[in-house]
Amino acid sequence: MGILSNKISRDEVRPGDHIYSWRTTYTYAHHGIYVDDGQVIEFTHTPTAWTSLSKSSSSTKLPCRICRGRSKSGGVTSSCLDCFLGGGNLYRYEYNVSGAALLFKVRGGTCTLAASDPPEDVLYRANFLLRENGFGVYHVLENNCETFAIYCKTGLVSCKKNWLGSSGQATAFAAAVAVIALPGPGFCAYNVARLINDVGMPWRRKSGNDVIKVPVEELVATRKPA
Repeated sequence: MGILSNKISRDEVRPGDHIYSWRTTYTYAHHGIYVDDGQVIEFTHTPTAWTSLSKSSSSTKLPCRICRGRSKSGGVTSSCLDCFLGGGNLYRYEYNVSGAALLFKVRGGTCTLAASDPPEDVLYRANFLLRENGFGVYHVLENNCETFAIYCKTGLVSCKKNWLGSSGQATAFAAAVAVIALPGPGFCAYNVARLINDVGMPWRRKSGNDVIKVPVEELVATRKPA
């Protein structure tokens, strides 16, 4: 694991890797699963009229010839690595890290205590979800691109309602509110919240009603529209 950064070169990325790239001056990251041959499977929100307008007015690049004919309606989609990165750097999400390592990474959404399944299982889940577009409705906190990538890597799902799911970014964002309100105690609370709410924490799986392992076929059956 990179001590200060998870940044990697394109030569280092491998099929089944959970990759991400920072957006908008490092305020958030976009996550996906690298497949092979420069292709990434990702989970995106449905574009609004405003986001479509802002993208078209701010970008002077010609449409990518590889991704031009692919769905832009949101959900589970695929893109080339260049479009996924959007001009940003390439980072690899780390799995099975220690609690100390997780806390050392001050930014949430870069690693987890949870262990990854073998690459073939990761790719099977990602491709199945792509084929069925069955990961449900995008939600910026509860069901986002990081949640999708973590599920593909681990098969773990948070089944609690009104919960922050498995997204480290969402947990970090919620905990950061405490830092703003109470800078001293808030920073301690921020780190504690990130650790105890990590999807890999044993207590979240022990109860059996929070984080559970769900086969992708069952997940799609419960999340696809009727």
